[in-house]
Amino acid sequence: MFQFPLGFLRLFSLLDGLSFVILLYFAIYEKRILGDETAVRIPGMIHGVIFTLFLILLYLTMEKRKWPVKRAALVFVCSLIPFAPFFLEPKLKQEQEGGKIES
Repeated sequence: MFQFPLGFLRLFSLLDGLSFVILLYFAIYEKRILGDETAVRIPGMIHGVIFTLFLILLYLTMEKRKWPVKRAALVFVCSLIPFAPFFLEPKLKQEQEGGKIES
């Protein structure tokens, strides 16, 4: 089903993007607007674990597929911008299916 490590990188990129958006909701609405100081504790930990696994998979993918630093940096920067992983997904899928993507 998933090619290691690129297939798992794609999965964790999407999970990271989703958990980041959820974390932003809890940080902005629950914590700041409603005043719940503990609102980000659990979503923050979940996002942190997913992000850490994403970074490990990014490194493994870079090593196995001989990605240039520029391409790995693009994937990393996309993980820091809300919704960007969802726009990156088609390019990673294309590469996994055998096509080349530009760096």
